[in-house]
Amino acid sequence: MKIQRQQHTSPLQKVTRILLGTFMVFAGIGHLTFQRKAFQAQVPDWVPVPKDFTVVSSGFVEIALGLALIFWKKQRVNTGLFLAVFYIMVFPGNIAQYTGHKDAFGLDTDGKRLGRLFFQPVLIMWALWSTGALKKISSRRIGGW
Repeated sequence: MKIQRQQHTSPLQKVTRILLGTFMVFAGIGHLTFQRKAFQAQVPDWVPVPKDFTVVSSGFVEIALGLALIFWKKQRVNTGLFLAVFYIMVFPGNIAQYTGHKDAFGLDTDGKRLGRLFFQPVLIMWALWSTGALKKISSRRIGGW
């Protein structure tokens, strides 16, 4: 019996995965161009590399993950897992923007910045659900990875 390594996803999951992938590519392009300074506002001061390097490198990662979400079917689950981890890794930047009272992306009040913090778990779940990774994690089949 052949073990299925890739989760099947519904048409709704496919559409939302492509939307998330498009969003990631657009955000990555923003990191490299027109939103570069705004993204620098999110880099915590304790990050040991220059803020611009952090923004540019994360932009390339976002573009790669976005393209993988859209086109790399065989690695869909792994891409979802990597994207979820990426969202967790950049979350301190959202916290830094809130605690540092830094305006960027129209988040010009503490209330708006606080509200954004609650959107990060939504992005994590979106990445996991739309790629089938959530189902894969919950099923934990032997040899399923």
